[in-house]
Amino acid sequence: MNVNQQAHMTSPYRQPQPTLQGYAQPGYGGPPTQYTPYNSPNPGYQQGPAPAGYSPYSSLSSKAFPATLASDLSCNSSSPLDLGPVRPTPNSVGPPMSAPQGYSQFTQGDVQNGPPTMSSQPHRPPVSQSYLPGSQPAYQQYGVPPTNMQQMTNQMSGMHVSGPPPAVSGYAPHSSNSQTSVSFSGTPSFPPHSVSSQQNSPAASLTHGQPPSQSPFPGAPPPVSQPQYSSVPPASSQPHYPGAQPPPASQGQFPVGPPSPSQASPFHTPLSNFVPHAGPGVQPVQAPPHSQYLSGPPLPRQPMQGPPLSQQNHVAPGMQRLPGQAAPPGQGQGVQPQQNGAFGQMSRPQPGYGGSYPGPQNYGAQPPPPAAPPQKRLDPDSIPSPQVSELPAVQKTRHRIDPDAIPSPIQVIEDDQANRSSEPFTTEVRGQAPPLVTTNFQVKDQGNASPSYIRCTAYNFPCTSDMAKQSQVPLAAVIKPLATLPLDEAPPYIVDHGESGPIRCNRCKAYMCPFMQFIEGGRRFQCGFCSCVTEVPPHYFQHLDHTGKRVDCYDRPELSMGTCEFTATVDYCKNNKIPQPPAFIFLIDVSYNAVKSGLVDLICAELKTLLDYLPRESSEEDSCIRVGFVTYNKVLHFYNVKSSLAQPQMMVVSDVADMFVPLLDGFLVDVNESRAVINSLLDQIPEMFADTRETETVFAPVIQAGLEALKAADCAGKLFIFHSSLPIAEAPGKLKNREDKKLVGTDKEKTLFQPQTSFFGNLAKECVAQGCCVDLFLFPNQYVDVATLGVVPSQTGGSVYKYTYFQVPSDGDRFLNDLRRDVQKQVGFDAVMRVRTSTGIRATDFFGAFYMSNTTDVELAGLDCDKAVTVEFRHDDKLSEESGALMQCAVLYTSCSGQRRLRVHNLSVNCCTQLADLYRNCDTDTLINFFAKYACRSILSSPTKTVRDTLINQSAHILSCYRKNCASPSSAGQLILPECMKLLPVYLNCVLKSDMLQPSADISLDDRAYLRQLVTSMDVAESHVFFYPRLLPLQKLDVEGDSLPTAVRASEERLSKGGLYLLENGLHLFLWVGANVQQELLQSVFNTPSFGQIDPSMTNLPVLNNPYSQRLRAIIESFRVQRPRYMKLMVVKQDDKLELIFKHFLVEDKSASGGASYVDFLCHMHKEIRQLLS
Repeated sequence: MNVNQQAHMTSPYRQPQPTLQGYAQPGYGGPPTQYTPYNSPNPGYQQGPAPAGYSPYSSLSSKAFPATLASDLSCNSSSPLDLGPVRPTPNSVGPPMSAPQGYSQFTQGDVQNGPPTMSSQPHRPPVSQSYLPGSQPAYQQYGVPPTNMQQMTNQMSGMHVSGPPPAVSGYAPHSSNSQTSVSFSGTPSFPPHSVSSQQNSPAASLTHGQPPSQSPFPGAPPPVSQPQYSSVPPASSQPHYPGAQPPPASQGQFPVGPPSPSQASPFHTPLSNFVPHAGPGVQPVQAPPHSQYLSGPPLPRQPMQGPPLSQQNHVAPGMQRLPGQAAPPGQGQGVQPQQNGAFGQMSRPQPGYGGSYPGPQNYGAQPPPPAAPPQKRLDPDSIPSPQVSELPAVQKTRHRIDPDAIPSPIQVIEDDQANRSSEPFTTEVRGQAPPLVTTNFQVKDQGNASPSYIRCTAYNFPCTSDMAKQSQVPLAAVIKPLATLPLDEAPPYIVDHGESGPIRCNRCKAYMCPFMQFIEGGRRFQCGFCSCVTEVPPHYFQHLDHTGKRVDCYDRPELSMGTCEFTATVDYCKNNKIPQPPAFIFLIDVSYNAVKSGLVDLICAELKTLLDYLPRESSEEDSCIRVGFVTYNKVLHFYNVKSSLAQPQMMVVSDVADMFVPLLDGFLVDVNESRAVINSLLDQIPEMFADTRETETVFAPVIQAGLEALKAADCAGKLFIFHSSLPIAEAPGKLKNREDKKLVGTDKEKTLFQPQTSFFGNLAKECVAQGCCVDLFLFPNQYVDVATLGVVPSQTGGSVYKYTYFQVPSDGDRFLNDLRRDVQKQVGFDAVMRVRTSTGIRATDFFGAFYMSNTTDVELAGLDCDKAVTVEFRHDDKLSEESGALMQCAVLYTSCSGQRRLRVHNLSVNCCTQLADLYRNCDTDTLINFFAKYACRSILSSPTKTVRDTLINQSAHILSCYRKNCASPSSAGQLILPECMKLLPVYLNCVLKSDMLQPSADISLDDRAYLRQLVTSMDVAESHVFFYPRLLPLQKLDVEGDSLPTAVRASEERLSKGGLYLLENGLHLFLWVGANVQQELLQSVFNTPSFGQIDPSMTNLPVLNNPYSQRLRAIIESFRVQRPRYMKLMVVKQDDKLELIFKHFLVEDKSASGGASYVDFLCHMHKEIRQLLS
């Protein structure tokens, strides 16, 4: 989602919703054309024609979703989730529609437009439509309804409720097997669910009672004289029409009421007219005396129409209903559907989320007049919630998926923070899984590297390759070699062994570490990686104690700590020569666009002060880094800033086809020596080019110029390139505009992520050989082909920063903060990284921003403290439970002072022969990081749909293997997740519907290429918040303490109209303001008491002298400090057009681009798992 775009570019609210690519659509029909899709919680609903191309269903892949839905996910919050047995596909078909249908119907992957044929799968009434009382939708009958208790019992077989109520709000209970059971089966012996609701609340689920005249047990069909459908709406302002007739056939038998704003889910089926069987110990549910609900099952041989149904928890066939679906006729209009996307009520409060939230107005049965003015959404906080005892008995139980009954990321994060943040995490235990990446904890290095440096997908590796293939859990580590540690942790010790250099194994060349075993009284050591025995050099000899450890073990960091740093000797230097201190070269675009936007002025003014903060060693007063300056448009201008000059000198190189550096002495200088000349140059550059009319630029020659300068100075370094447009001037690396949105979603889409030419790949190779890292700052107003321009930065270990439609007032702070951090952060040059492992596994695949000339060495021209490399391991032999598996990451680099260093990280993990042990020690956040980087690379060679399907299939295999081999025996309808992977579905869904893999209509190809390059080098903490943003309710802010309010789940139904919310994802920062926020709060934050007077264009909050403003600004600043990139604040007012961008980051909801909601995707994953199990 491009948050830099102007407000008028955002999509309108009533735009057609694209279907979800990659999921097959079951054979459902659509609503009739006379009903407009419902896209906002507006009771003033107006009828009208449906927009062309609109489909209320997201399409699901035919492989994953047959037209016959195998099961349906629904649960009572007090029971585990269960998905009932498979029902056969019905044979009867629905009557043809007389009105033409503008909706797609997908049957087994084939697209059919127009009305379904008589031979096609029966279509369903749309679950997003309300039903008119008295209207008679056609349901499909599956055989003769049960006429006795035995038949009903048979129909209910497989429906079983297991497990105690959840101990913690938000997810299913823990079992002895550390598994999360989401159950949907069984005898309906469930306690009434405590739901704070009222008749106008959309969250209240309809329960299925009988009219007083009918036996509570459906042992026989109702008398023929009984009316087939009757309904009494609640006492409300809506008139009741007891004699309402069914709509004429030309209307397609669809109701007239407004549909739910949540679009229909292919995972759910509408309710039919069966009455649930009351199991042992459950009292029959009687309808309240004033309300008449169901009239019983239909008579035999009555024609019915509907989709293939499956059984839900305690619901006889045909009684399932979606959240967001209105009650069918005869089921009473008094209880409203859950409004996904309005502000629906939750069944139980989440941490940090107080109270229940009734939702929009009761829609009733009669359509409002066409000219009714739009009404505002009801504020969830303004409606008092009745006590449970005030509700009719039928409203106390739920027959839908309760979002609070499925695993909650917030609950898991809060539990881990509560349980594991108080004690330091000590690393002496092999294979110990660290706290979550979201938990604040202190690390004590006692033999294994800190999780800040290395995190693994699993801390218990399978002993054999067969076991690894069976589970399909990727065995990978995310390594961040130069990570910045918290202030309360000491940086790695630097060990200097003198001219002899670090002690190493003779065979595998592993460096001395805690895994080496000293033998023969300390005269030799046995390598923990290859078992080779090596002589200890005389100067390193030390005696052993009675346990076999060296007596100086705890005096030597390399023997007692998981991470240490060695000073390297000349043997580790290129050409056996001590390197020169590195250089920074600033290359500034001075074409028309850059000058007129104010960018050139801004850069030159900032560099005057920024040059005082170049990176340096902690022991040094001044930085050793030298600097140089180049400006360019179609030609390049080099500047001599030698300290002996009175004024800087400019030299122009117009022959860009054969780039060279016109001066050697005076180009790269010491800042302190040439301060006056540099300041004079930075003052003159904006004046020199103020009247330029040159619009064309070059790009490849700019990199070549910096590379040649570093070669001439015989040093490594970094180029900071500030570039504004597509390089179309005649020069090497000239590009053309190839943006073609028609290719999106096709097999040729992958070409858009590939570079236009191989020129930049070859240039990157040259840069890596010299140790020339490139950081690119882009300021485009149109397409610039980030996929091609970003090749050199991504292969040299550099970064790309992008500021679309750059304007100094709104984007200047973001750019300057990014530039300051980029210049000042810790960085190593000319780096080589190698990962060694113990016998049995080896590193086979690498993901990140680097270059590889062979299969083992990761080469990085620059390696900074934000870059992470993900490494995948595979078996090449059997592992042993006794010895475990070891890995050592060694990085050789040049420090900013020109010193050659070796940083070594060591980690040991356990090995197991039981799958249950593997699943007990996985890290879902690291797993998602691996999947995301795998997807980033795969979209270069495969269609995005194929990539999404691959990720879904692998995740389904992982979970089905656990279900089959580790979980307790239970009904086939249960969804059982491993305890440490219970968030895998929600996080995977966030990856699948990210802009990288499933873009919305208004995201550009450049933005997608930019995100792809960003994700490629993210560490686990960054990828976690990027895919599942943090959402804080600020109305609960404690201005006195230091603690943050508990986050809420990223879903619109968690927002209160009277609330203020802060959302961050590592790139963007949103402050969402509800329409009913108290005046005092608005005054404290925005210095205005009126919601209407808030300026949505502000990017920083006003500095006010009150505790609330000071605390809020401190929180925003702390968020910005935590992240590698500065997050610009966007103020989003409720119902403002910018709200569409904000909602894009509410990742548990269905996305505008067709991405499934969390609940829907969980159902989809369960169906995939059941298919694999069957």
